[in-house]
Order: sequence, then C-alpha cells, then structure tokens
Amino acid sequence: MRRGIRIALLPLLLSACVFGGGGDKRPAPIRERSSGPITLHGPTPRETQQCFSDLSREAVRYSPLPDRDFGSGCVVTGAVQLLDIGVPVTNLKSMRCPLARTFTAWVRFAVAPAARQMLGSEVARVESMGTYSCRGIIGGNAAAAQRISEHALGNAVDVSAFVLKDGRRISVQSDWRSGDPQVREFFAAIHNSACKRFRTVLSPDYNAAHHDHLHLDMGRGPFCA
Repeated sequence: MRRGIRIALLPLLLSACVFGGGGDKRPAPIRERSSGPITLHGPTPRETQQCFSDLSREAVRYSPLPDRDFGSGCVVTGAVQLLDIGVPVTNLKSMRCPLARTFTAWVRFAVAPAARQMLGSEVARVESMGTYSCRGIIGGNAAAAQRISEHALGNAVDVSAFVLKDGRRISVQSDWRSGDPQVREFFAAIHNSACKRFRTVLSPDYNAAHHDHLHLDMGRGPFCA
C-alpha cells in the first residue's frame, strides 16, 4: 500500500477503533422524526397485561393503545387512554399503563378524600396539562434540556387544578401558597401522597417552570420537591 493511501485511511481506521468492536456500549440509534409515528408490533409483556388487569379489576374504563415510535427518541409502549376513573380528568392522552394505574389510585384515594376532609366538598373535575409530549426536559440547565422528558415516553402527567362540586376551583398556580390554611393543608396532603406513589414529583417549590402544575412521573427517582 502506498504511503499516501495509508495516510488517507488513517482517520477511518482510528474511528473504527474508537466506535466499533464488541465493546461498543452506545445506545441504539434514535430514529429521526418522519411524517408520522411507526406502529411497533410485538407481544404484550406480562407486566403490561397485569397492569391492564389491575385497571379492569378497579372498574377503570380505558382503551389500550398500540406501541408507537414517534422518532427523536419519543417511544410510547404499553400505553392506554383513560376514559373513566370515577372523576373526570381533562386533557389526558396516551400514558403508559403503570402511570395510569398510579394516577387513578392517587386521584381516588388521596385527592378525593383530601378534598372532602379539608375543603368540605367532593372533587368534580381534575384539570391536567396533558401527558405525552415529544420534547426534552424543561426548566433545567442546558445539559438537562438535552435529555428526553418522561412526557416523551408517555410516562408523566401534569396536574394544574381541581374543580370542586361547590363551584370552587383550586389551582396550583393561584393557590399553592394560599392564605387559606385548609387549601395549603389540601395541597400538602396530596403532594405527600404523590411522593409515596410516583417516582418523581415536582411542584412550584422545585423551580419556576413548575409554578402552575404538579409534575408526576414514573421514571427515575425517587425524587420529591
């Protein structure tokens, strides 16, 4: 091999040494976004089947959704659309079944009783800011912004307010630091319960990006703020 050719091939050989071989631990390449999601076909894992059974046993109305790859690392598997958990909830889209199961239990066994006991009224509606969104983490530093959000996996839900049957609307944005001690006690109770159920809970006490909602997810953790 002539010397000039050897020099020309050197960068390629070096790159093969750095990135190739059996010791390559890089994650699988992320599919770039295209015109639409790709439906993933495969058997339903046993854990997901059990989660579906748990929802049915608790008389939750839901619709299973197909596994989908939306590109850019946004992949939602084992997801459902919650139709009726006993209390109306706005803006719920695709969410992974374990999140749906945990969210349902939180609303039924934490939010509803706390409203009755501390606010003296039943919950008529829970208002959310949604679940699935293909994006990075918002409100952190530059490094955090490069990481994919749990929302991009259908693994998070943001809750903004609670409407009571007596007509009151208790919102995170307006009432988190309310002058009414009963409202503050209500938020403290449902926040503490959320921290025991979800993997990550972020409130207005965490940072400005969460001034108007509670972020609840089943990703990494435990972390409660």
